[in-house]
Amino acid sequence: MEILGFDAGGSSVKYAVVDEMGRIREKGKFATPQDSLESLLCSLKEIKDMLQKQYTFAGAGFSLPGAVDDRTGVIGGSSSIPYIHNFDLKTRLQQTLELPAAMENDANCAALGECWLGAAAGCKDVVFLVCGSGIGGAVIKDGRIHHGTHLHGGEFGYMVVNDEAMILSEAAATVPMVRRLEKSKGLPEGSLDGEKAFQLREAGDTDAMAAIDFMYDHLARAVYNLQYAYDPEITVIGGGISARPELKDELDQRIAKILAKVQIAKVVPQAACCKFGNDANILGAVYNFLQQKG
Repeated sequence: MEILGFDAGGSSVKYAVVDEMGRIREKGKFATPQDSLESLLCSLKEIKDMLQKQYTFAGAGFSLPGAVDDRTGVIGGSSSIPYIHNFDLKTRLQQTLELPAAMENDANCAALGECWLGAAAGCKDVVFLVCGSGIGGAVIKDGRIHHGTHLHGGEFGYMVVNDEAMILSEAAATVPMVRRLEKSKGLPEGSLDGEKAFQLREAGDTDAMAAIDFMYDHLARAVYNLQYAYDPEITVIGGGISARPELKDELDQRIAKILAKVQIAKVVPQAACCKFGNDANILGAVYNFLQQKG
């Protein structure tokens, strides 16, 4: 049995054929239509029609941006795909593909993918932190997504980190770190990216070292605080920064310093980098479908 998985973002829609064991049989992507829902639905149907010549699908799983409510089929809020919000999208997807479907928020899907077969495999209680332009995330309780009353479960980026009401998304995400570094060096916005910032740090640039240390410090504090707020088995870090080979050591060292000061704290938070990278969302979308239909 195969499931058709889709991961829709502002610039591209990734797709894959995945079996019930999580093996990816085939995958690809197409540019996200910018004009209308109808264009997106047409592209999805073309992919399904092409692939069903070789595979028989039990259903489709979708990873989507926004406040996704699979029960009502409605995505609240706003996102980089503005035409998918505030109506029963799930019904339209099922009608277009002529398949049962399940849909979930993209960060939640990434978390489910890592819990199914990745860095958190075998764990029931997990925190997932996504670091990029901001901080997103997910809470896994008993192996399933905890959505929260307002579908804001896992929105860790809103946490306030100082008296000026700086939020975690500003303090611990990669893009704001780069903007701070540009400002400290008097460079125009857009002069640097994350890769260049880390190259500067490795070359001994003091501004880059300070900017990245600030980011790592706040990310480590978030991991520590979430450990004692929720007590997960593991905290998985996703996003582009998860590819940094030193990330786990940087977090472990900072968490150890916190524990040395807060001597009453005896539980050591366990942090890990995500395993699947760009495939995590699609695997999670498929796993969500299997959970919903199982």
